[in-house]
Amino acid sequence: MLNRVILMGRLTATPELKETPNGVAVCAFTLALERNFKGRDGNRQTDFIDIVAWRSTAEFVARYFDKGMQVAVEGTLQTRSYEDRQGNKRKVAEVAADQVYFADRRRGEKQGQDFEDIVLTDDGDLPF
Repeated sequence: MLNRVILMGRLTATPELKETPNGVAVCAFTLALERNFKGRDGNRQTDFIDIVAWRSTAEFVARYFDKGMQVAVEGTLQTRSYEDRQGNKRKVAEVAADQVYFADRRRGEKQGQDFEDIVLTDDGDLPF
């Protein structure tokens, strides 16, 4: 069977690192993803997908990512059930992140990078 999810979107809030009672690092966050098509009103719909990262991946996300950043997530789709405070049974679908990647330019980075021209010396040798 195949269960693989790859998403790219923007963080709706700055991720916070938490720990389980057993001391395992966990970081839950939400990605906002625009759909590829426009609705009847001419606007794109946005989906908000819950993501959970564990252990070193959770620590990485909490350390380097902020609200509004574009990130790519690779993981698996998982469901879990729980009982809320009123005693109602709830079911949640979320992506368990295996890898989280930077998908934005670094802050302060220009749209197009300037490249330095390579100047060959008179002897014809390459500069490296």
